[in-house]
Amino acid sequence: MIELEGAISPENTLFVLLCFEGPDVYSTAGGLGTRVTELSEALATQGYTTHLIFIGDPYKPPVEHRVDGRLILKRWSQWVSKYYPNGVYDGEEQKLYDYNESVPQHIYENIARPAVEQGKLVVIMGEDWHTAEVMCRISDLLHWFGIRQRVLMLWNLNSLMSLHRINWGRLSYVTTLCTVSKYMKHKMWELGVNPLVIPNGIPARHLAPVDPAIATRLREIARQGDSRRLFLFKIGRFDPDKRWMMAIEAVARLKHSGHPVTLFVRGGIEPHGAEVLSHAYHRGLVIRDVIAQRPTLEQCIEAVANAGPADIYNLRFFLPEEFVRSIYHAADATLANSGHEPFGLVALEVMAARGIAVTGCTGEDYAISFENAIVTETDDPDEIVGYLLHLGRHPEEQERIRCAGFRTAEQFLWDQVIENLISKLEFLARKQNIVLK
Repeated sequence: MIELEGAISPENTLFVLLCFEGPDVYSTAGGLGTRVTELSEALATQGYTTHLIFIGDPYKPPVEHRVDGRLILKRWSQWVSKYYPNGVYDGEEQKLYDYNESVPQHIYENIARPAVEQGKLVVIMGEDWHTAEVMCRISDLLHWFGIRQRVLMLWNLNSLMSLHRINWGRLSYVTTLCTVSKYMKHKMWELGVNPLVIPNGIPARHLAPVDPAIATRLREIARQGDSRRLFLFKIGRFDPDKRWMMAIEAVARLKHSGHPVTLFVRGGIEPHGAEVLSHAYHRGLVIRDVIAQRPTLEQCIEAVANAGPADIYNLRFFLPEEFVRSIYHAADATLANSGHEPFGLVALEVMAARGIAVTGCTGEDYAISFENAIVTETDDPDEIVGYLLHLGRHPEEQERIRCAGFRTAEQFLWDQVIENLISKLEFLARKQNIVLK
């Protein structure tokens, strides 16, 4: 048995995070990249040596140290990525093969064996289906060399994609399965497994106050001279699961019933986007594309202000974090009304900016309707319409929801999530006969 002084701490434990996505623009396609970037930084900030092995930008350094050297970024399969310039999932199968073949030996020789020889505990965490096979191979290799019992291995599920490719019996035998919400836990019950729930988190910087002058300018632009005009925002991939059609139809019904709306939209490059905007056009909504090249906050605001009157502003450029948070705060509501949402990170970010989130009712365990958010339980656009009109008639509720949402966001900072994670790890260490003194 490995014996450690005290509980799990930065002095006796190091982390290895495995994920296809990561902090590079090349490596980020959605919330998964945000999750591993923020989690790895938070662990390193707390003092833990943390290795993040991901499919990185082929033209950046293969190894990069951040957070005073405690966060080690390892850009994997760069030689493959050079042939596939269109992001992390371009050439996906080729990258997956290389990742599975080469990562296990690296972890054993360069991370796990030296750490175990120093008496340290190694925690390896894999994310989503891309890492299921490599986690199994790592476990087999560590077992072969006699150190598997000194390593904790967790595999986390963030989405329901490609689950048919996973050997659940093997994966659940060699790792502890985890997921990010009770909703996802119940989804995994259907697969015959019972994971631990360790939620997502947000960085502390998201709690910083939004500049009120910026928020006022955004509201003035969105109101277009009409103080009655609702200001809404929706951001996310153009995926049917995000219920874009429900949101667009709600905006159209509000407009045609005498309640004008300005909707800021930031989608992706998915084909569903054409269907969404076509529906908006045929429902009589005026759409303006807003284009900019890597703009600053001020340039973002100017681009929208100069676009001309519209019902929908289609923001076709990368949105700086400060701009997004300013919109969250300034808008009357952000429509995060997904029909399937494993966790709901956008809604939590809205709460942190003292905004009002309209959520679905799947993975958003933290959302309580008309307490800290607005929760939709159907795909009926009139549900959104009714709730927004109710808020308009009761402005005192708006402020109460914003304040309660902010208090909720404070409970989901990465520091709090890591405390939850460490408690789970200490439980797993006891099960594995690792003595924590």
